[in-house]
Amino acid sequence: MSAGSPGGARAPIAVALDAPDLATAVGWAAAVGPSVSTLKVGLEAYLRDGAESVRAVRAAAPGCALFLDLKLHDIPNTVAGAARAVAGLRPDYLTVHASGGPAMIRAAADVLPETRVTGVTVLTSLSAADLDAIGLRGPASDAVLRLAALAVEAGARALVCSPLEVAAVRAEVGDAVVLITPGVRPAGAARGDQARVATPEQALADGADLLVIGRPITAAGDPAAAAHALALALTALNR
Repeated sequence: MSAGSPGGARAPIAVALDAPDLATAVGWAAAVGPSVSTLKVGLEAYLRDGAESVRAVRAAAPGCALFLDLKLHDIPNTVAGAARAVAGLRPDYLTVHASGGPAMIRAAADVLPETRVTGVTVLTSLSAADLDAIGLRGPASDAVLRLAALAVEAGARALVCSPLEVAAVRAEVGDAVVLITPGVRPAGAARGDQARVATPEQALADGADLLVIGRPITAAGDPAAAAHALALALTALNR
């Protein structure tokens, strides 16, 4: 499945455009757009460049879906207002923290019925020790399943979970929900700040629909070539 790709021809990859400036992000978007289904604009870019970050990226790669990764987490009324503020950008995906609770998730989903409101379960940077420290009842796999079920029941139509939990989440929520997996690293790539990781091939085999990949593509000497090579490998895997 190539989630977010209108024609289904591009690989199911959301490239994280975590660039130091808008011009770099737009250049990356144009370079990788022919190979991937989705482009991800995160909190850093949105806070720096505002709505223009979305408009410019979308113009650079018009065939790609737009993943607005703001990870909203506040009282329901405030999240509804934030969702309303980005409605004109027509994001294909908008993230909210599932730990914000069902009323908060429902508030976003009600405001953006055409957007896949996406529940973030447990950040892939968090280890078991981190979960213990913040008082989130684990292990991580159990916490992810609880939050996934809560988010879907409240109206989320996509979920973010690590590739280590994706098979269990798929079994929990069924096939209609889009599963998005960060913490994806090609074999041999550095983990960076990710604690729970797997290869793209393994994540897809376990039921992921969309893989979030940033630095292995954007930090390459030739991001276009890196995206193309990875897309070819994944397309061959899905045949």
